[in-house]
Amino acid sequence: MLRTEINDAYKTAMKEKQALAVSTLRLIQAAIKDRDIAARSKGNLDGIDDDELLGLLQSMIKQRRDSIEAYEKGGRMELAQQEAEEIAVIERFLPEQMSEDAVGEAVAALIEELEATSLKDMGKVMGALKERFAGQMDFGKASAAVKERLG
Repeated sequence: MLRTEINDAYKTAMKEKQALAVSTLRLIQAAIKDRDIAARSKGNLDGIDDDELLGLLQSMIKQRRDSIEAYEKGGRMELAQQEAEEIAVIERFLPEQMSEDAVGEAVAALIEELEATSLKDMGKVMGALKERFAGQMDFGKASAAVKERLG
């Protein structure tokens, strides 16, 4: 289970005195607790599952990429570098990311399978992509691919 992997990595980072990894893993654990609390209030007593956890990690990476862009525009390269290092820590828990070609093929196959024909079907296609490929692709890029094929 992904939670166990994250906890084990946290303990290892603490023992090896890897400050950046420890702080990043603490952020991940805090975000997981937040999502668990929200899930419990909706009646899910077990908290979030691995698919939701993968989505959480993806969103954390996206936030850091946005921050890197802002830091680079502001000339704060040391902060951009720190964000990039945090991304590397988070990515250890994600499955291997699909290539752009693989994303395009998955999008095309799903559009055909779901018989999507217009932009009105975009939500249905994106929902199926997120369900089947959680943590494996950048859904921002996938969204652009879906929009291009349906538009």
